[in-house]
Amino acid sequence: MSVFTEQTRERAREIIARYPADRSRSALLPLLHLVQSEEGYVSPSGVEFCAEVLGLNKAQVGAVATFYTMYKRKPTGDYLVSVCTNTMCNVLGGQEVYDTLAEHLGVGHDETTADGTVTLEHAECLAACDYGPVMTVNYDFFDGVDPQTALGVVEELRSGGRPMPTRGARLCTLKEMSVQLAGFADEREGAVADGGPGEPTLRGLRLAEQHGISVPGYDPNTPIRSKAEADRAAAEAKAQADADKAAAEAEAKRAEAAKAQAAGVAANPPASDAKPAGDDADAQERSLKEAEAQQ
Repeated sequence: MSVFTEQTRERAREIIARYPADRSRSALLPLLHLVQSEEGYVSPSGVEFCAEVLGLNKAQVGAVATFYTMYKRKPTGDYLVSVCTNTMCNVLGGQEVYDTLAEHLGVGHDETTADGTVTLEHAECLAACDYGPVMTVNYDFFDGVDPQTALGVVEELRSGGRPMPTRGARLCTLKEMSVQLAGFADEREGAVADGGPGEPTLRGLRLAEQHGISVPGYDPNTPIRSKAEADRAAAEAKAQADADKAAAEAEAKRAEAAKAQAAGVAANPPASDAKPAGDDADAQERSLKEAEAQQ
């Protein structure tokens, strides 16, 4: 395995420390960006490095690295130029832009110029239909391009310049971009001082503001619980729910018993000291007199 720099190893430890100990494999995605930031792609040694620091096997790491297209499996140029050739951009001229660049640079899809500056690829969709045709350089957008403007961008790149994207921050190399995707700030002077979102992108925000729609409040500092803590909290919540259910059932039974008792009382009034209806007072007096006479 090739030796990665101590800075990369230190950053790897920092990335892993962001996650609970029992969820350390969640650090795999930023770690893959990290090794790409040093070598310019995810090499076999990069896969081995990620497996080593996370305690995984190389097949597990490779399965992830080959799934996501942002992880390059062979050396890539300083600038990855992606041209959208999907339906909307294609209708607006995207394929013509791609064909012009391919002919001018002498490379095809996923191929790199001899000087190692530009890797060209056609993209199925860059999620910017309202700006089409679009191309990106290291995933920063150049909107509404045509063959000539696209040629101007790549020629400036090859001559050492960094053209300003239509939207977003200042352009960076693939390695610099990978550092950011690994979760570290861009330390270049004024790296995020320029650029801004386009009006079509802000349209949804404008409508939300007009109609008073907002995201419910949340605390971004809420810590991520470990699996053991989450399981314990779930068990406590279930126990509380069971206790509440049992208490509710007991209360319902008491209420039903009280209701039955009240119904019984209403149906069976207590005996009264009053004389029974139909008593003959004269007959009672005669009986008393007869009893006295016999004494």
